[in-house]
Amino acid sequence: MLRLSAMDQSTAVVGRSHQDSIQETIALAQHCERLGYHRFWVSEHHNHPSIVGTAPEILMAAIAARTSRIRVGSAGVMLPHYSALKVAEQFRVLDAIAPGRIDLGVGRAPGSDGRTAMALNAGAATGADNFPRQLKDLDAWVHGTPLEDGHPFAAIKALPQGETAPELWVLGSSDYGAQVAAYFGLPYCYAWFITDGRGAPEALELYRTTYRPSARHPEPQSAVCIWAITAPTEAEAQHLFWSRARTRLMRDKGMWLPVEPPEAAAAHPYTDGDRRRLDEIRASSFVGTPDQVAGKLKAVATGLEVQDLVVLTWAYDAEVRRRSYTLLAEAFGLPKSAA
Repeated sequence: MLRLSAMDQSTAVVGRSHQDSIQETIALAQHCERLGYHRFWVSEHHNHPSIVGTAPEILMAAIAARTSRIRVGSAGVMLPHYSALKVAEQFRVLDAIAPGRIDLGVGRAPGSDGRTAMALNAGAATGADNFPRQLKDLDAWVHGTPLEDGHPFAAIKALPQGETAPELWVLGSSDYGAQVAAYFGLPYCYAWFITDGRGAPEALELYRTTYRPSARHPEPQSAVCIWAITAPTEAEAQHLFWSRARTRLMRDKGMWLPVEPPEAAAAHPYTDGDRRRLDEIRASSFVGTPDQVAGKLKAVATGLEVQDLVVLTWAYDAEVRRRSYTLLAEAFGLPKSAA
């Protein structure tokens, strides 16, 4: 059975404060819980003018304290910036706040530019090379299992201990993450929203065919995260999409901007080349009525053989974004929560 989940990045929005963006993420998580979504994930980016979600572990604590059923996770913690022990401790605390509801998604990418990565970790130049080693240690510390004999930190435990533990996921947008997840027998989520799906079939097939069963996950468990927006009519959805289309176009040019109202985004003077690129962005995106978008999403999930579908939505208006998640939940027939 396909599970429907949500992801949010706390996007910067023209005319509103960054504090508003963080508060809107918390409110969206509560909204998605009421709608029956299975998971709610938050991302990690740094020095990013479009995205102000810099500390998922802190935001998760606020969300976990304000929800009661939905799984709460990171998508993800950029592990090379940090000590695996410190991440394990943070997520053990989160699991104590919301036992059995915490997902620990980790990635190898910096979530920032090279200079910012160095500011976060002086060893950033080689940090990504240590990702498999860190992941192995993190898995052991999070689940309270022994590190291998001879490990210099074998006597160290990540506290607090408990009867439950976070579910560890590997996140990625290339073959590398798929291979690492398969090797360690961990769940894997492909970031379709980063690549527009390029490489997704190959990465997920590689994950399934090279998967090594683990005690907690005897079978491969995979997900895909896709950007989508819905509205009552296709025309309205396409209009609302201008806010996203503008940020994607400018990202291609190396410029990261806050989200603008759709009217403002559409009114910019675009070159012929810009308009061709905007047409490409629109053609590859999941935009339309709830039934149109739900149909496309289900087709992708079926084709990729994933068990979890995670939806990411940007919009200038927070209420428009909440409505999009509401319409999509209804199209998928999610049972609403009493929470």
